Amino acid sequence: MSEDAADWWATSIIDMKPGEIRYRGYAIEDLIGRVGFAEMVWLMVRGELPTKDEAALLEVALMSAVDHGPQAPSIAIARMAATCGVGLQSAMASGLNVLGDVHGGAGEAAVEMYHAVAAHAEPATGAKIELDRFFADGGTFLPGFGHRFHPVDPRAPRLMEVVDAAAGAGAVSGRYLAAAKAVEAELASRKGKLIPMNIDGATAMIFAELGFPAPLARGLFCLSRSVGLLAHAWEQTEQGGRNKGPIPRDTIWRYTGPAPRPLPDD
Repeated sequence: MSEDAADWWATSIIDMKPGEIRYRGYAIEDLIGRVGFAEMVWLMVRGELPTKDEAALLEVALMSAVDHGPQAPSIAIARMAATCGVGLQSAMASGLNVLGDVHGGAGEAAVEMYHAVAAHAEPATGAKIELDRFFADGGTFLPGFGHRFHPVDPRAPRLMEVVDAAAGAGAVSGRYLAAAKAVEAELASRKGKLIPMNIDGATAMIFAELGFPAPLARGLFCLSRSVGLLAHAWEQTEQGGRNKGPIPRDTIWRYTGPAPRPLPDD
């Protein structure tokens, strides 16, 4: 094997040869039965195994965001795709591909916000400065806060409790928990009402506490939501149905174009 070929896909993640597979140096047979899925995610993306407390916190974040029902575009798209004759993997990929800046990607921006707030000496001061900057730059919807369906996202308060307990036990610093609370308080002060943290903001707080770079927050959310995509695509496959669109067949969309008109003679 030439050096050029060996370096073409050089990686520190996996070493494999006939009869041997190692992830980050650990033999797969040693990992099986000893390392859970969340721990394996951490090992693969971070290079080392997490502590038990870190793994438990990552597990909480991953399980909390697996699904939000067919009203979530990603889930609806996976279900629609499943009725079009594609396999489960294609249905899942169809839903996964719409997890962008608006739907599913807000966690990445929220991690960036929490890092910026935490960089200031006081969380309250940092929240004021960073929200000033956000709105001055034309921002409208603050990533990680508010929900179009839930007055209070039931997942967020519980996740904050878990992080608070972890910080109290010394498992994490609590800096980003404080930053998230400060942002929520500052936003409420500006709006005159509480705009509570949502699942993106809450899991972003956990990812920041665990030291994951902001772009990985989006990838981790996609990993989490893949579970819901699989479940819904499989359920739809079992239910049957062909070519299900976004609305029932007896419901026709509202047309807003020109009235009926003849084609010009010329």
